[in-house]
Amino acid sequence: MLYPLLRPLLFRTDAESAHETTLSLLDTAYRLQLTGLLSRKVGRNPVKAMGLTFPNPVGLAAGLDKNGDHIDALAALGFGFIEIGTVTPRPQDGNPKPRLFRVPEHEGIINRMGFNNKGVDALLENVRNSRFQGILGINIGKNASTPIENAKDDYLTCLDKVYECASYVTVNISSPNTKNLRQLQQSDELGELLAALKNRQSRLADQHGRYVPLAVKIAPDLDAEQTQEIARLLTEHQLDAVIATNTTLSRSEIAGHPLQGEAGGLSGAPVRERSTQLIRNLARALDGALPIIGVGGILSGADAQEKIDAGATLVQLYSGLIYRGPGLINECAEALRGKRHG
Repeated sequence: MLYPLLRPLLFRTDAESAHETTLSLLDTAYRLQLTGLLSRKVGRNPVKAMGLTFPNPVGLAAGLDKNGDHIDALAALGFGFIEIGTVTPRPQDGNPKPRLFRVPEHEGIINRMGFNNKGVDALLENVRNSRFQGILGINIGKNASTPIENAKDDYLTCLDKVYECASYVTVNISSPNTKNLRQLQQSDELGELLAALKNRQSRLADQHGRYVPLAVKIAPDLDAEQTQEIARLLTEHQLDAVIATNTTLSRSEIAGHPLQGEAGGLSGAPVRERSTQLIRNLARALDGALPIIGVGGILSGADAQEKIDAGATLVQLYSGLIYRGPGLINECAEALRGKRHG
């Protein structure tokens, strides 16, 4: 595996530049058919969820490939599914740089990217130009310039556009880096948004002759009462899945670190326990009504198994790939082979 040799070099450059360099190298490896040097082949371990059959339960979380620029190269690493985005109706630059920070002492990452992306039309062009035939999730959000009271319009615009190209669509209401976005997790606003999305999903299913599942991505910073209420709304509105969790605003896990004061969401190992506990609470509240996709601090096969044991059906990786490299995909897939999912 080459990644342990590359990592010290990548970690010497700033995090966002290293991210772009890594994806460029991955594209080159894919074109030269050298992806096998980066990760072992992942065997089939089919899992059914959302009416779809996933070839294995280990997916790529949204955020790593925001515009769908690298779908084929990422898929070649052995993921059971790929989620791209978050995408917004119009292109936007996101927050000023620097906006991505490694916390290596804690195997964590702080980001305040702010949904930087080229807009939904550019993403769709990339999807149509890719060869990937597997399960593709598209994660949708609102533009920073759209007032929160009009957020629903942005989500509906994106849903309309991505519907025919997506295997499933994720509604991101939990990024801490778009002003007031997490407000959409509150009961009244969430109920109204879910009702509008489900209504549009039904119309689109008729129009396209195909049902595309809807998932909602939630924050790890919800208390037990909020988690219970979200579970009730997801069940009531018959959502197809919930992704738990996004990044945390808490800094208790990196208290005293020089980067503690940096604004943004914290991911990686520091969010693992918080995310797993929320999955546990959510699984109890949902009681099997819909599947949970577990994400947050998975840096080993044992971490992936912990999410499944807590009640997740599938898992997703992001920050763990930065620290462990593509070999983590196969490690997690092997750890979950033959295990109960959900």
